[in-house]
Amino acid sequence: MTTLQASTQAQLRQFIEQIERLEEEKKAIASDIKDKFAEAKAIGFDVKAMRKILQLRKKSAVERQEEEGILEVYLHALGMLNEMPLETSVDQFIEAAE
Repeated sequence: MTTLQASTQAQLRQFIEQIERLEEEKKAIASDIKDKFAEAKAIGFDVKAMRKILQLRKKSAVERQEEEGILEVYLHALGMLNEMPLETSVDQFIEAAE
């Protein structure tokens, strides 16, 4: 079995301890986020909609438009939309896929 030099062992221990501290901070932040959602729900906000908004805000306008265009094409293909939306054409779908 290979052993590490003392300096390398100390460095490894430092990394592990830092990661453990960050994991604890992550748990605390996740708990804070959960509490905020509970607060919003208690006031009457729809938490599911809020989560979707947070997802959308992480994307650029172009990414959102591409995703919406593809979704509309798929919904139309499955008969879930009565007619193809005017803004979405096959050409736009093809451009978005490329």
